[in-house]
Amino acid sequence: MTATATTAPSHDRSRADTAVWALQILLGLFFAIASATPKLVAHSSAVESFDVIGYGSWFMYLIGALELAGAIGLVVPRLAGIAAVAFIGLMVGAFTFQVVYFDGRNAATPIVIAALLGVIAWRRLRRA
Repeated sequence: MTATATTAPSHDRSRADTAVWALQILLGLFFAIASATPKLVAHSSAVESFDVIGYGSWFMYLIGALELAGAIGLVVPRLAGIAAVAFIGLMVGAFTFQVVYFDGRNAATPIVIAALLGVIAWRRLRRA
């Protein structure tokens, strides 16, 4: 009976690690494909959004490059926690821009993503 009691927490930890890895991969793919790529290839939707902000294309390319670097960092074990924290900062900026420049449309998206990144940071920072 004691063997079962001692292996249960380890089994739960393994499931949690698997779930966090899946989350890291999903968010990494999201940031690389759905978020960074349109900025880096200057897709019209990204260009229009950054024109509204008023910082020009250099800012769009910078954010795209940061998102791509962070996406890679999310799937590198030693960098995942740090990348998640950096992305939380980026999401604070995204939320601010959504509220200030886009009247709050889609403002919930960076909050939800930041919360998911918080889970990754909490689980992975001890490895950094």
